[in-house]
Amino acid sequence: MTLHAVIMAGGSGTRFWPASRQEVPKQLLKIGGPRSMLQTTFDRLSGLVSSQHVLVATNAQLVEAVVAQLPDLPIEHIIGEPVKRDTAPCIGVAASLVQAADKDGMMIVMPSDHVIEPKSEFHRAIQAGLRLIEQDPERIVTFGIRPSYAAESFGYIERGEALVGADGVAAFEVQRFREKPKKELAEEFFQAGTFYWNSGIFLWSAKTILHALRSYEPEMFEHIEKIGQAIGTPNFRKEFVEHFEAIQGKSIDYAVMERHPKVAVIEAPFQWDDVGSWQAMSRLLKPDAHGNTVEGPFLGIDSKNLIVRTESNHLVVTIGMQDVIVVHTKDATLVAPKHEEERVREVVKQLQELGLREYL
Repeated sequence: MTLHAVIMAGGSGTRFWPASRQEVPKQLLKIGGPRSMLQTTFDRLSGLVSSQHVLVATNAQLVEAVVAQLPDLPIEHIIGEPVKRDTAPCIGVAASLVQAADKDGMMIVMPSDHVIEPKSEFHRAIQAGLRLIEQDPERIVTFGIRPSYAAESFGYIERGEALVGADGVAAFEVQRFREKPKKELAEEFFQAGTFYWNSGIFLWSAKTILHALRSYEPEMFEHIEKIGQAIGTPNFRKEFVEHFEAIQGKSIDYAVMERHPKVAVIEAPFQWDDVGSWQAMSRLLKPDAHGNTVEGPFLGIDSKNLIVRTESNHLVVTIGMQDVIVVHTKDATLVAPKHEEERVREVVKQLQELGLREYL
């Protein structure tokens, strides 16, 4: 039973503007470390999955950038999607590629922009999940994060009966998936102690996920099947583009996870951060004595609890500032109160509407 990995690296990372751009989105940036988020995700698989069994799904315009960042990865293992169609079609195509190479292949699917530590605990959790699937090959395994606060920005997984056989990690049947809740409901979930944040990391056999897509999304699967039939032929790219563009996009959560009768959740034994916005920097890097989290040259006078990111040759100076984000790049600078950081998406939207594509 060979394990294959699929890294989903097609996101745009709009909340990390102005550092994250269409040509260099968040997953290709170094945020809080010497390697990019994509490289760190790839590194995390070392010792668990051979580089010959790793696929990266991204958008077509980022293929060259992914090649540059992951030179050990065969270029044919980079799936350049012609259009954005959410996670279910992406996973369906990846599963077809895995099954074409290995009819009994297992798959771990993960986003490219999470921070997970330590690697050894991540590996332990995956091995435990594989044992659960050995018990029941139709089982799908996901990984839940024990909440540290009543988050409104994550989907939740409600756990059911405990499962045995996961060796050293807590595992449960999934009772149900819950959408991102409003504040009061998030507080209920947090207090209940039976809910996890949905990490978006999945484990299954290629055969099982393809069968599930065939059952629950027959129209989508028709196109995925046509793409699968073209693997290894000279027409593959043409068939891939034509049929992928024809698919109605849908997330894997809606397409499969909420419908499949045999889903298990493992309580993640590792530390996890989805690095969703600039405030993640203060979790990834140690703040100074004034609570300032800084990357690059900075002088703060009477300034505290700031997040500052700048280029190595550009000094940022603040006077009398508090609870503010400052991000400087070669052609754009963001200054915003921390509590308004979700509105960074509005900046990207307005730039698009104004036709200022050079800043996107």
